[in-house]
Amino acid sequence: MNILILGSGGREHTLAYKLNQSKQLGQLFIAPGNAGTESLGINLNLSLSDFDQIKEAVLQHNINMVIVGPEDPLVNGIHDFFLSDIKLKNVAVIGPQKLAAQLEGSKEFAKEFMLRHNIPTAQYQSFTVETLSDGFAFLEKLNPPYVLKADGLAAGKGVVILNDLQEAKAELNAMLSDKKFGAASSKVVIEEFLDGIEMSCFVLTDGKNYLNLPNAKDYKRIGEGDKGLNTGGMGAISPVPFADNEFLTKVQERIVKPTMDGLQKDNISFVGFVFIGLIKVNNEPFVIEYNVRLGDPETEVILPRIKSDLVELFKATADKKLDTFNLEIDERTATTVMLVAGGYPEAYEKGDVITGLDKVTDSLVFHAGTTTKHNQIVTNGGRVLAVTSFGNDFKEALKISYKNIDKIKFENKNFRSDIGFDL
Repeated sequence: MNILILGSGGREHTLAYKLNQSKQLGQLFIAPGNAGTESLGINLNLSLSDFDQIKEAVLQHNINMVIVGPEDPLVNGIHDFFLSDIKLKNVAVIGPQKLAAQLEGSKEFAKEFMLRHNIPTAQYQSFTVETLSDGFAFLEKLNPPYVLKADGLAAGKGVVILNDLQEAKAELNAMLSDKKFGAASSKVVIEEFLDGIEMSCFVLTDGKNYLNLPNAKDYKRIGEGDKGLNTGGMGAISPVPFADNEFLTKVQERIVKPTMDGLQKDNISFVGFVFIGLIKVNNEPFVIEYNVRLGDPETEVILPRIKSDLVELFKATADKKLDTFNLEIDERTATTVMLVAGGYPEAYEKGDVITGLDKVTDSLVFHAGTTTKHNQIVTNGGRVLAVTSFGNDFKEALKISYKNIDKIKFENKNFRSDIGFDL
């Protein structure tokens, strides 16, 4: 089977790594890919927003399956594009259609879905520039901290949490009137703050059946102790130590099952990954958000723990036969730590030479923001590499990751040395 992965980050490198372990794989293509995916398949220089270009590549390379890594093509309707094209409609697409992708594409859509299906979440209201004064009034009714979320996609950076009422009002004004996040913040959801500890659950569905994948916890902030600006993610751990059977049963009964049943009831066709961002408050689970793809860096700890053949898993998804698939999971803990460029998540340099990758032992290194220049691997993004290791617990696994991080060098390398500090 010839497969095309869309995307260029650590998530896509991890997918390529796992697919390569399958005897069922024919040729693998990654678009646009990175320096890490080069050795696992053929990188194609395609734009993820140019569906006609993607179509051309699919036909040229006889591709049987497309796995969509990031959210943008899904929200923009790539799956619908394939279904409506006579030449493409038999190509399997792992990733939901446009309507289903609104679960991530619109915070308001997701909140209304949860409300409709009695899925526990924070109380909320949505506002536009026309109802700005109502937004100020709503903020005055809430207790701090104040949570403001851009309704649309803002690359994981559209959520702001503030303790001061005046600052929250100024932020709301900046999001709506000054278009701080562009079109993404033309509508803003304000919700009550839930105080607890977060984790993520991942479900793969074929539209009818579903499988629970390993859970994970990621670390979003740039600074130690979860301080500083939000990032795309600085590290992750799987499984989550505090998620015991009692808690996971609640998650299953109150969130996963109602979510999957809700998609059926609303007649929302969904083939692909449902990523449920949760928070545990007094041992009760609440949904913070849905995403419609695998998380990054969570993928770098989830997929290495899957022992089953990934091509077979995706084939069963496309054939709507997940109910017959036996998913095998490695019981060990996996951890990943992100190495990022100095200055990230704000302005950062690209093009710095990376050395020491050949010295890494007992860890997997997944490339995120890298490219090849003059036969050298150089930095090409804010998040550069993810170093994943296994252990009997997260402390043991992290020790191995950090030992290998010391061997990897590039200018102004930055990482969090406290992943797992709150567990």
